[in-house]
Order: sequence, then C-alpha cells, then structure tokens
Amino acid sequence: MTTAREIMNPGADCVRTDQTAADAATLMTRLGVGALPICGKDDKLKGVVTDRDLVVKVLGPGRAPATFPAGSLNQQEAVTIGADDSAEEVLETMARHKVRRLPVIDGDRLVGMVAVADVARSLPHPEVGRLVEVISTD
Repeated sequence: MTTAREIMNPGADCVRTDQTAADAATLMTRLGVGALPICGKDDKLKGVVTDRDLVVKVLGPGRAPATFPAGSLNQQEAVTIGADDSAEEVLETMARHKVRRLPVIDGDRLVGMVAVADVARSLPHPEVGRLVEVISTD
C-alpha cells in the first residue's frame, strides 16, 4: 500500500498568520508552488492559501497585499491527510472536499504537502481521471 508519506513533497514551508498576503505570494514565487500552509505562532496548521485565494480575496477586491494579513486567508478548517494514510484515501479526501492539494500531518506536525500530480503518479489513470472530474465541477 502506497502512503501519503511516500508520495508527498516533504518539508512544507508555511506562511505565518501574522505575515501578509504579499509575504505569501513572495514565498510561493520563491518555492515555485501554488499553495502554502498557513501556520500560527504555535506552529499549528491553520489553513491553506492558494494563488487563487490571493487573487480572489486580496487583489480582485482591491486590498493591499502588503498589509492584508495572511491569517485572514484561512479556510474555515484545513482539510488534511495523515502521513500513513493510503494514496487511495488521499484521492477520496481530495474528491470529497474538492481540493487539489492537502497538507500531510504526522500526529500534530505538518510534514509535507501532496498534490493531484503526486497522486497521479501513484494510482491507476482511471481513478485519477475521476478525481480530476470531481474537483473540476461545481
């Protein structure tokens, strides 16, 4: 059984709740990623911010990225996957919540991120095709 730990990108960098949307965008650019975990001062996961969130919640409404708090970009509750959960469970969680990326948690520690592309490399194509169809529809 392939696990989330085996297919994830390890060592996810966080944007902190007390940083800004501009800080999140800068970190995304530096890392070449489209999503970042948001972590509090206690190093606990508070949510995930995507490049789309930055556009829709900050730039589109005309807010200033340099002053808009990254902590205000949190979703209601972060959807996560356990490090030892199966790749199939990753697929099911992504489909159920219609997300393309999941923070990977080991106990209460953030240990990585897993994306649709990571799942695609580890599961048969028909299953991945169904996931893409589910998360792409409203």
